[in-house]
Formats: sequence, C-alpha cells, structure tokens
Amino acid sequence: MKSSDPFVEAVASSQALTSIGIHQQSDALECSMVVAVSGGADSVALLRALLTLGVTCEVAHCNYHLRGEESNRDELFVRQLCAQHSVPVHVIDMDVAAYQEQHGGSVEMACRELRYAWFEQLRQSLGCQYVAVGHHREDQVETLFLNLLRGTGLKGLAGMRALNRHIVRPLLAVSRQDIIDYLQRIDQDWVNDSTNATNDYQRNRIRHLVVPLLEQQMAGASVRIAETMCHLREDDTLLDALIERWIPNKRQISYDTLEDINPHATSLLYHLMRSYGFNHQQCESAWNSRHQPGKIFQAPHATLTVGRHHFIVSDNTSEGAHEIEVPIDLRQGLISPIHLAVVMGGAPFSPTMCDGRKRIALSSQVLHCKHIVLRHWRKGDRIKPYGMLGSKLVSDVLADYKIERCDKHQVWLLEADGDILWVLGLRASRLYTVARESLDYVLLTIDDEVQSHIEPQMKCKGYRMRCPPCDGENMINSR
Repeated sequence: MKSSDPFVEAVASSQALTSIGIHQQSDALECSMVVAVSGGADSVALLRALLTLGVTCEVAHCNYHLRGEESNRDELFVRQLCAQHSVPVHVIDMDVAAYQEQHGGSVEMACRELRYAWFEQLRQSLGCQYVAVGHHREDQVETLFLNLLRGTGLKGLAGMRALNRHIVRPLLAVSRQDIIDYLQRIDQDWVNDSTNATNDYQRNRIRHLVVPLLEQQMAGASVRIAETMCHLREDDTLLDALIERWIPNKRQISYDTLEDINPHATSLLYHLMRSYGFNHQQCESAWNSRHQPGKIFQAPHATLTVGRHHFIVSDNTSEGAHEIEVPIDLRQGLISPIHLAVVMGGAPFSPTMCDGRKRIALSSQVLHCKHIVLRHWRKGDRIKPYGMLGSKLVSDVLADYKIERCDKHQVWLLEADGDILWVLGLRASRLYTVARESLDYVLLTIDDEVQSHIEPQMKCKGYRMRCPPCDGENMINSR
C-alpha cells in the first residue's frame, strides 16, 4: 500500500500488518481492529494511521482513576477524538486496587492484566479480528533492559512480537520521534501522562537515564539493539518450529526424550512449558523430581504432573468446572459428552452380557431415581464396589488402576440419587444388581473412545485389568 506520508507508509509495510495479510488497500478495508487508545502520542498516531489506511477501528480506552482529574481529562480527550473521526469508542472504569487485593502484583502489572483481558473480551464481543496497540521501537529497547534486569532467556531478549495471537503492534519499527513528527505534520494533538516524566518506575528510569546515555556514547544504539532483538525473535521462532516437529505432543513429555539431550533437559522442558507460565526454576525442580510420581507444579495456566514415564500437562480450569453434571435419562441413553448406549431388558439376563467396565447391567428399579447424572470425579467420592463389603474412595479405585493424578478429573461417574453406580470403564457398584434370567434390567454400554482413554494408562504399565462381573447368583439389591 502506498501513502503520501512516510509514517503511514511505515505502518502499512510493518511486519504486524503484512503478517495478517494486509498488503493493499482492499485488504485493509476488510480488516477490523480494536485499537487501544490512551490519548498519548503513540496510540493517537496508531489510530490516525490505521484510519488513513482504511482499517475499521473500534477504540478502547481504560480509565484506571490513578491520576485524579488527569485520568478523566484523558478519557474526555479520547471521546472527543473519536467523535471528530466518527469512530466508535468504548470506555471502561478499572478498579486497580481491588484487583491487586485479589491477585497481588504491582500497579503496572495489575493495569496490564486488566486491560488485556478487557481488550480480548471487547474484540470477541464486537467481532473484530485483532487488537492493535501502540508500542514503538524505544518501548522494545526498554523491554530488553527490563527483562535483562529480571533475568530472562531467549524469548525475553527477543522482546514483543509484532503479531502475538490477536495482538498486533504496527509501530515496533518506528521511533518515538517518528510518531511526534507525524502528529505535527497532520496537526493532531495528544495528551501527556504526567507519571511518564518521573523516575518513579523502573521503565521510566531506563527511558530517561539508561537509553539516553547509551545514545550519547554510541549513536544509533537503540536502532542496532532493536535489529538484534528482531534477529533473536527469528531464532526463537525457528527453535519453536524445530521443537514442535521433534515433540509434537506437549501434553505428555517423555522422560526418555528429555534424557536424550541431557544435560540440556531442563532447558528443553522450560522451552516447552514457558507459554503456560512456568519459570526456569520450576522446570528444573520438575526434572529433578521425575522419580517422584504424583508431584505437581502449578503455573497460571496449567499444571505439570510428574507421571511414571512422562510429564503430563493439563490446563487449569476455572474453579468448579469439575462440578458440572450432565442429567441423563436411562431410558434413552446419551450422545454427548460421551456416547452411552442403553438397552432395556428383553432377553433373559446372563452375566456374560456385561463385564463391569465397559458394559454394566442395573435393575430397572434405578429408573425410579429422581436425579441421575454423569459427572467427573470429586474429592471424597465413595463407591460400594461390586464384590466388596462396605465402601471405597473412588480415588483409591483410580489409584488401583494406576490412573495418573492429573487424569482423575477426566474420569466419568454415573450417579443416581447420590449413590455412585459406576466408575465408567473401571468399576461397577453392587447397587441395583440383576438376578440371572431376569427381564427387568437396563444394560448400559460406553463406546470405545471412553474406554481407550483409560486402558492405555494401565496397559502401558503392565497392569492387569480386573473385570468384576455382574454375578448372576446375586438377587436384586433392595438397598
């Protein structure tokens, strides 16, 4: 795309826009973005350039109420700017202190997490393709120094990506001075955040003290640092691709695979786990704990469990997700979330009809239960196993079958009026048993997909599966 203004041309040819397929004016016209606009020079220049290119923009502004009247001034400026250019504007009031009280962290981190979560919600609700933010070249250089001071690896040295999922940064290749020059050329004003002029924050000290000194001693240092960071991002992308080809399944990471590159096993594990929020120290501890099955490591987005032969990665679901219950009518069966086939008694019952794992039989008295559901395992669940007196913790049943700790919440249970009748694929209860030759029963069968989720975990460990049968000699249990 050609533009008469060099700044707009630089945005049009940026890696961020070309990476999402914007190469000409018609491409831009078909693209919609949520544009984060604080009112500062960077975000205002980004909005004006995108509008010039023809991108459909929805402006998002966060008012954190941290600077008193100045925060309200910024909001008013953004509203007026959008009104002048007929751009829809969305404003949200953020309670930073409340968020910090719940989640901890610094003010800057709280603001960042709040705004990016809202940007994504807004993007989805508006049906926009991307969220555009105004980070420029100096921001990239400052990020390098911040990460260096915190301790970092390749990804930290590589800095911000021009395209990161739905986040685009079209200004990474332009300087702060380029932005100011552009706004002055188009006679566009902006507002200044007074806190940016202080040295109260680490980023500000790098901006005002470290980078100017570098430029004073070595002219062009920022440009060369930014170019180096670009090369590092390319290396990081290449490394990701090579590891993806070598270890396509990041959910089960074999110890043997990691042993093959020892003493670099920890580095490889960290590279695989960092996107979930694990740090290098956690990965080192996990590797050193590989002979302690059941030990777990937590990160913001995932749990890493030490298995017998693998590290197992599972997503952290929201609290209460395992409380989901799926009501079921045992006269009709179920298709989703699992396929459960039901056959009502007709032929005289024989113990050979069921195996207690994949297929069980229940007295049709179970149909009188008022609350029959399929649900996942919960801590404290108990079952009255067939062939045993008393009850047993379901967790102990799962341990008997060598079900990995992280997989326990994936096991389905059949529950009727508070009683667990079946740990699907593993063990049946002694409730509602059926007498030989009876016609009064319900035959339940799960498909191979449910069974295949369970069997490999036991077979790969040489575990012989126990298959408690439905004993034809037992009469119907009256409970």
